[in-house]
Amino acid sequence: MPKASLPAIVTHCDRLLRTAAIGDYAGAVNGLQVANRGAVTRIAATVDASLATVRLAIAAKADLLLVHHGLFWSPAHPWTGKKYELLRALLDHDLAVYSSHLPLDAHPKLGNNAQLCAALGLKKLQPFFESHGQTIGFQSATRLARTDLAARLAQATGAQPRVIPGGPAVCQRLGIVTGGAGGDLKTAAAAGVDTFITGEGPHWTYALAEELGVNVFYAGHYATETFGVKALAAHLSRKFAVPWVFLDHPTGL
Repeated sequence: MPKASLPAIVTHCDRLLRTAAIGDYAGAVNGLQVANRGAVTRIAATVDASLATVRLAIAAKADLLLVHHGLFWSPAHPWTGKKYELLRALLDHDLAVYSSHLPLDAHPKLGNNAQLCAALGLKKLQPFFESHGQTIGFQSATRLARTDLAARLAQATGAQPRVIPGGPAVCQRLGIVTGGAGGDLKTAAAAGVDTFITGEGPHWTYALAEELGVNVFYAGHYATETFGVKALAAHLSRKFAVPWVFLDHPTGL
């Protein structure tokens, strides 16, 4: 059975994703969140670290779980109830957890935003949308009918996007930030895009999009953030010669 070193994988990921250099929310805790005994024979990738996805990883016989949303967004203590079950499952099955949030969003090749742009066929990408001290998204000049863009998004993510048709019927400058950036619509519009693609946003952005003259596509927080963990897992599989699997646990949000 092929086997790789967990410390070697972690060192590579931290360097590749520039984990120490990328600012993020305090709860992100980017990097290795849970260790194991030191060996990796199968990698599992999923969007969210939860008891459900840990159980899926155990069933897949993985010993490293790559996630975009890690274990510590909510208070990490006390370890009782479901939190105890989660900890016990990780330790009993020697399952390590590596999490990368904004570093994975921002990566120019493997990141959620770069991978979604590639899936949409967008070219000549430029930096877009600052968060925690760095740009994490991309913008692209194009000429694409709003209806055609909706179809491309549906094909790329497997889900129909929610569309706020506040801007032109033919999109000419797209801004892409996966996840939950809808609340920052005003910031995105100030950058000069006429179409903003993200995962989700609040109710009041409908009226704001109309006022700003911007199309908004809410393509799903989960659906837009499956790309990065898949790309990272595939990269690690090639480099370290261990198999990988994607664990699909959609939220519909």
